[in-house]
Amino acid sequence: MLSKSQISLLKSLQHKKERAEYGLFLVEGYKSVIEFINSSYHIEAIYYTASFDPKMLKLSRKINLCEISVTDIQKISSLKTPQDIIALVKIPAWPALTNTQLKQKFTLVLDGIQDPGNMGTIIRTADWFGINNIICSVDTVDVYNPKVVQASMGSLSRINVHYTNLTATLPQIGLPVFGAMLNGENIYTTNFGNEGLIVMGNEGNGLRPDVEQLINKAITIPRTGKAESLNVGIATALFCSEINRKSYK
Repeated sequence: MLSKSQISLLKSLQHKKERAEYGLFLVEGYKSVIEFINSSYHIEAIYYTASFDPKMLKLSRKINLCEISVTDIQKISSLKTPQDIIALVKIPAWPALTNTQLKQKFTLVLDGIQDPGNMGTIIRTADWFGINNIICSVDTVDVYNPKVVQASMGSLSRINVHYTNLTATLPQIGLPVFGAMLNGENIYTTNFGNEGLIVMGNEGNGLRPDVEQLINKAITIPRTGKAESLNVGIATALFCSEINRKSYK
């Protein structure tokens, strides 16, 4: 059973300010919890109800396990229909990115992405295509937002996400900068080479002007239909897929 103060703390982690203050976030659901257990993340505690068998976790390291009531798990969960297991996880302090870490590979850069569902989709996409790092503007949605964590389906456990001032950081990295824009070179005829930064813009406004100035090559996904725009999660998947396809040539 959780105390009132424990419930208050865990429930507060639904908010960015408290996550930053305590350096903690929650992961809900068996599959996602397993992914984080098997990652480099530090698990502070795992809370589960009587309907869950903790032996299913097959723990190889000591983690604080705590059986709690269904009522308590409903209080701390961010889901309308809570699952029977929640992990309390420590937010890591990622080391600063260096040019050496990013050379000979592609990295996603997100400029002002706001929707948690889109962010979760982008993280899963990066994981699928073997992209290890995502660089975000400081106003991009918090990657430890419960909706982002849920939408990433455990992939967050394998992706390093860095928040920074893009206009200051991107020039220092010294790699080709490709930007997803409406008026640019056809993505299907573009030679991406074997390294670079792929910059995706805000859902409604695209790339902000100061970031747009850093783009070495604007890239467009050709439109053959009549839709006004393409969801940024889908657009990111198309970029990753095209880059991956050309790596096999």
